[in-house]
Amino acid sequence: MKTKEKFSFLQSFLKWREKHITDKQFILILSFLVGIFTALAAFVLKFLVEYIKEFLTENFDTTGANWLYLVYPVIGIFITGLFIRNIVRDDISHGVTKILYAISRRQSRIKGHNVWSSVCASAITIGFGGSVGAEAPIVLTGSAIGSNLGSMFRMDHKTLMLLLGCGAAGAVSGIFKAPIAGLVFTLEVLMFDLTMASLLPLLISSVTAACVSYLLTGTEAMFQFTLDYPFALERIPYAIALGVFCGLIAWYFTRSMNWIENIFRKFSSPYSKFVLGGIMLSVLIFLFPPLYGEGYDTISLLLNGKSSAEWDTVMNNSLFYGHSGLLVVYLLLIILFKVFASSATNGGGGCGGIFAPSLFLGCIAGFVFSHLCNEFNIGSTYIPEKNFALMGMAGLMSGVMHAPLTGVFLIAELTGGYGLFLPLMIVSVFAYLTIKVFEPHSIYSMRLAKKGELITHHKDKAVLTMMNIESIMETDFLTVKPEMDLGQMVKVISKSSRNMFPVIDANDELIGIVNLDDIRNIMFRQELYHRYTVENFMTVPKAKLVTTDSMEEVMEKFDNTKAWNLPVVDEENKYKGFVSKSKMLNTYRQVLVDFSAE
Repeated sequence: MKTKEKFSFLQSFLKWREKHITDKQFILILSFLVGIFTALAAFVLKFLVEYIKEFLTENFDTTGANWLYLVYPVIGIFITGLFIRNIVRDDISHGVTKILYAISRRQSRIKGHNVWSSVCASAITIGFGGSVGAEAPIVLTGSAIGSNLGSMFRMDHKTLMLLLGCGAAGAVSGIFKAPIAGLVFTLEVLMFDLTMASLLPLLISSVTAACVSYLLTGTEAMFQFTLDYPFALERIPYAIALGVFCGLIAWYFTRSMNWIENIFRKFSSPYSKFVLGGIMLSVLIFLFPPLYGEGYDTISLLLNGKSSAEWDTVMNNSLFYGHSGLLVVYLLLIILFKVFASSATNGGGGCGGIFAPSLFLGCIAGFVFSHLCNEFNIGSTYIPEKNFALMGMAGLMSGVMHAPLTGVFLIAELTGGYGLFLPLMIVSVFAYLTIKVFEPHSIYSMRLAKKGELITHHKDKAVLTMMNIESIMETDFLTVKPEMDLGQMVKVISKSSRNMFPVIDANDELIGIVNLDDIRNIMFRQELYHRYTVENFMTVPKAKLVTTDSMEEVMEKFDNTKAWNLPVVDEENKYKGFVSKSKMLNTYRQVLVDFSAE
């Protein structure tokens, strides 16, 4: 009864909305609501992570190793794994990749459980020490909020895609208090086509989320940073070298993560994955405690430390405590093993993203680079460690995500380091150029790119990925059997408005087609009605479309065969329908118009 009342209320509201509020106005209202809800979700997630972490580690001894580091991460990914398998019952890892897939193949619809499931799973994972970030899960949560809010109010596909982007922008803005970075991330990483119609809702969501975060957590930047050494022209070569260094580390990070994920993929049992991931993660965190959780404490330390004594506190809680001469070695080992810790977290059953690992690695990379330059007196210029630690964060994020603008704006907003805007840009650009030599796609889009499922900035390809065979397939063709004689065939022709007839066997498998033009000269000769069967005059189709084919593959088959109609079969060769080239081109033109509309 309650469901019916709720349904009727929604119907009434929708009718009222159509009369009094235009579509454009309603989209702006929805983008505002998305900004509020995503910021609240981000606040809840950050609170849960910090609360769990503080509860577990507040009594740790800083002067030596803590054996509980071997236990907590394992418990975390075990609980998360049980939660995902038994309650969520869906794959919620790789949040940004899922969003890209939803945009390109699923009409921008994200399942309703993603509104809360990623928050719960990542809070447990990270709070217990999982070496991943909370940002990708909250981006998936934000996108799910936008998608499901739009679906609830029966918005069309184009609007759903926009609201999904609003959710992503709001999530980044809310969790980092970085409204410009939220907007740029959506345009650069999710690859939205920028029009004036899309810009305003994205801005509203991003700004709203940032304002709500300010109200809840204060207006100060996420990381405290004071610019003690303004940027000098003589440091430009060092900034370029740091960019190349960050690009190489990003390449190592990307390749290693793919390699480790492939190893985990070979195990079919979730418990085998858990054992392998749990052992890797707990051992690494025990040896290198900065790998525990997001690593933001380490970032704050390197951005604000001014002396060796302060920097050495990075080695607290570890076997390296008190060995100040091994600081650089310790940090280099962290750079080397961070990717193993992050991959083991997700591979073992945890849930988290690579935002935080990218920032963490970038900060350490920038610090190590500048520290070594000063230690060995490379050049005559002093290289401020804190400045280069900040620039390294932008460089590595740019390299891993293939998003130089996101790297620049995010780091500037995270730290208030606007005085280093130019070197941030230099490092980001050179990091991006370096990794592009080795990896054409970001870590997010690599899997989708390999499958041809990735929407890109190339408008033609972007439009193709927004189409699918099901949307253009025609199913009103009458089928015939190979054993039918010509007389029976003529009866079928008389009932059909088509000039093509798929020939299927007893298992519904497509074995040929009959073209009306091929039998027109004999179809009225009654003396032949029992002499010929369909098998005698059917032809083999020039090509078959498979329901799993991408639209690029469909276009290629039409171009190669010069056909105007091609049959569609599933993976088992069972007949499904026909696709006509004319309908495909008409649909393409319409989608292109909608896609480019202001």
